[in-house]
Amino acid sequence: MDWTQTLMADLRSTGEISSGPLAGKPHLIMTSIGARTGQPREAILSFIRDGEKYVVAGTASGAPKDPAWVHSVEVDPMVKVEAKGRTFQARAQVVADEATYQRLRNAHVESRPDFAAYPAKAGRKIPVITLEAIASE
Repeated sequence: MDWTQTLMADLRSTGEISSGPLAGKPHLIMTSIGARTGQPREAILSFIRDGEKYVVAGTASGAPKDPAWVHSVEVDPMVKVEAKGRTFQARAQVVADEATYQRLRNAHVESRPDFAAYPAKAGRKIPVITLEAIASE
């Protein structure tokens, strides 16, 4: 089992990541449908909450390109989310309104200060995406 699969197994069995550098930080598993492949793709993402919505960021750890899942949710916004012991269908939406973007990005950076350097490192605007539950499984 590779590192990502180990983290997913930990999240699924305990509801959190229990060891390593991501331990104690809130994470979820989001399954989107690949825009090119049409196949399910899982991603482990840190999140914050904004009311009932989950908020994630397309940091790709500061890589110069958006992670593939960002384009995938733009093409097909219906995703599956596994968070805190819940599994539910959600609608993903890339935040376009600048004031909302800044508010949510700042909240994300407050939760994860290491994210503050990602825009400069990446040379791009880091997308912020809301996940709004539409049905539980």
